[in-house]
Amino acid sequence: MRIGKLIPAAALSVMAATAPALAHTGVGAAHDLAHGVLHPLTGVDHILAMVAVGLFAAHLGGRALWLVPATFVAIMAVGGAIGMSGLPIPFVETGIALSVVALGLVLMTRIAPPVGVAMALVGLFAIFHGHAHGAETPADVGALNYALGFLAATVLLHACGVGLGVSIGRAGKSVSTYAARVGGGAMALAGVGLLAGWI
Repeated sequence: MRIGKLIPAAALSVMAATAPALAHTGVGAAHDLAHGVLHPLTGVDHILAMVAVGLFAAHLGGRALWLVPATFVAIMAVGGAIGMSGLPIPFVETGIALSVVALGLVLMTRIAPPVGVAMALVGLFAIFHGHAHGAETPADVGALNYALGFLAATVLLHACGVGLGVSIGRAGKSVSTYAARVGGGAMALAGVGLLAGWI
């Protein structure tokens, strides 16, 4: 199976595995998991950044298709644990907004750094996103299932970005270049709006 098809398949597998637990939300672990899944989906900043990571991975191609999203998820889990522990990280909201600006600009300019540099970039931003999720853990939910929920939702959003990026890439260079400039530019502007408090 090609890597481009493997990541969306893996994301769907993760979400399918959680589906039975979500059938009775509000009860025990299912309640905790549901809160975790929903948390990244309720903020435009998180959605934009997660999809952008997938688009970035698709733009780079090759090993980056899975290494870049996997790095984000792994480092976000660390950030989530830090947030749950109550340890502060400065400028979390600013870091999240800057992630949208930076990833938007990377997509707009179609920069293609080495995979290691791309992993370091998304890993830096993942700390902020993870900390925000962890610090906002509801008092009445189990931390482990909540964390599994927001990680699963993140994988799904990454997969959406990868799938979209691969599909746009297949449309041809002119189409993909135009889409990257318009989409990346709009994302960067949204990030500026987040920084300024307009969004």
